[in-house]
Amino acid sequence: MTQLDALALPQDGWPDWLAGRVDDLLATAQELLGRLKDGSSRSADEVLELWNDADIALRGASSVSSLLNEVHPEAEVRTLAEDRAQDVSRVATDRDLDRELFEVLDSTDPSGLDEQAVRLREKVLRDFRRTGVDRSEGERTRLREIAERLTVVDQDFARNIRDDVRSISLTPDRLVGVPQDWIDAHPPGDDGLVTVTTDYPDYLPFRAFAADAAARRELANAFLNLGWPVNDEILHEMLDLRHEQATLLGYPDWPSYDAEVKMVASSQHIADFIAKVADAAADAGRRDVDTLLERRRQDEPDATGMDATCAGYYSELVRREHFDVDAQLTRQYFQFDRVRQGLLEVTGALFDVEYVRIPDASVWHEDVAAYDVLVDGVRKGRIYLDLHPRENKFKHAAQFDLVAGVTDRQLPEGVLVCNFSRTLMEHSDVVTLFHEFGHLVHHVLGGDQHWARFSGVATEWDFVEAPSQMLEEWAWDADILRTFATDADGNPIPRELVERMRAAKEFGKGLFVRTQLFYTAVSYEFHRDRPADLTARLRELQAKYDMLAYIDDTHFHAAFGHLAGYSSGYYTYMWSLVIAKDLFAQFDAADLLQPEVAHRYRDKILVPGGSRDAADLVAAFLGRPFSFDAYAAWLDREATMRSSTG
Repeated sequence: MTQLDALALPQDGWPDWLAGRVDDLLATAQELLGRLKDGSSRSADEVLELWNDADIALRGASSVSSLLNEVHPEAEVRTLAEDRAQDVSRVATDRDLDRELFEVLDSTDPSGLDEQAVRLREKVLRDFRRTGVDRSEGERTRLREIAERLTVVDQDFARNIRDDVRSISLTPDRLVGVPQDWIDAHPPGDDGLVTVTTDYPDYLPFRAFAADAAARRELANAFLNLGWPVNDEILHEMLDLRHEQATLLGYPDWPSYDAEVKMVASSQHIADFIAKVADAAADAGRRDVDTLLERRRQDEPDATGMDATCAGYYSELVRREHFDVDAQLTRQYFQFDRVRQGLLEVTGALFDVEYVRIPDASVWHEDVAAYDVLVDGVRKGRIYLDLHPRENKFKHAAQFDLVAGVTDRQLPEGVLVCNFSRTLMEHSDVVTLFHEFGHLVHHVLGGDQHWARFSGVATEWDFVEAPSQMLEEWAWDADILRTFATDADGNPIPRELVERMRAAKEFGKGLFVRTQLFYTAVSYEFHRDRPADLTARLRELQAKYDMLAYIDDTHFHAAFGHLAGYSSGYYTYMWSLVIAKDLFAQFDAADLLQPEVAHRYRDKILVPGGSRDAADLVAAFLGRPFSFDAYAAWLDREATMRSSTG
């Protein structure tokens, strides 16, 4: 069997390579789209094949420019990638508003097409109509202007978050409680002060362990004001543009337009789902906050509530004192290199794939590791792991496409972009790594598709998180963790410690869900109502849904990057979690690597990519439609508190 080659990235000369690749792909796409309109007589299948060829080129141009905009260390390349992403957007918008193209596809006879070709034709025609191809010339002109401007606005919003790194300076005596390896990595400067930044490897451990409440508050204020004030104005424009686009297309608001092509199906269903989950999590959330507040009052007798400056810190204390789980001791078992290798071994066994390191692969930064993904000895994809923070790099954790897989034509290639410590990791970071890798393996295993439209993570957007949320469960299993979680002497993490970690995991989930619902409500209601004062509405929504209090003079929404990427659809995290709990319930808790169910899950959920509707994929695996039951049972399960160790 002939193996496909991976994309040849350059050793140097990135600006010329990027410009050449994107320009060539855009020229190819435009030439193919032009051929579709040349008046030649073509069958429906021939029309769709030409469309697919153009789509492959356009997706390739989009993927590489979107990735390098977020990760390349050279400012020249990032700026060039932004410019080329705007070019890609213009070509895509022109295609989707081209009435002549629409008529070519709409006039094809689907009767001789196979099931997947019929599905593609239906999806493409639906996309044309949702873009506004059937609107008046004036409306199409305005829709084109909106699409092009939204590309720039989304880029500006993301860049302002990515480039805004803030910090506080502290005397060394204010680091009490922070892990020693963290302290060792942060020596005082010439002024005798220690700099603590808002980047995750600094912020998350400090928030969880620093005993100095004033220092935690100072850092939280910096973190919750990233992107402020410039992104407030940008966000107003983004919301207004999306609303105008939706109303021009005949919808009452953006959430109504956006939800139509998702599992949730309507804006009202999002509102109903938020209300349902908020009610289900209310009692658990109150229990969590009451427990945290009780512990806080041991230190501050007059304390009246909880906010983000103290919730993480007291959550760690509660886990330590009531569950005998000390995150500082736990982290000794999660050395980065061993965790990364363990992740590959576990997912390799689970999905029956092999990862082969490519030591001489061309990459954009020395931190990046490249691996070929083999199935039965045949290369089926390539992955890149870019897992440590650096200046001007994407600040959160996400999977980016590099190449969309197309059967017998090009390998699926994806990139995992995270910001983890180079040494010891928090267990929460291990969970995040498993989660994000779930997207990456979905992209690769789902990348054997004839039609690019269905390649990889191409299902409805409110399903894409479910496979990743389910994979998190493997990061909580004692048998799994003991294969790679060892201390400096090679001793595996004690089984009883993992069991205590699992018990402690039950604490705080109500608070977690309610906080997620706060983010969900911001995403949904900002787009539905477009409030004049975003911070004021933020405060109202936090008071309604979150169990944590608003921190004065902070503006979380300015750094809420999901408002660009997920728009009004942040609800997908909770929606997907409902499905993930149902999926995971099918596995044998005593043997999470049991091949029969793992391979069935791989073949029914991941391998099809977007070739079937998400509800059908889930039903094929479960043997029934998904239900709320497993999620409700998880949410209702109360943590068993131990006596305090004082």
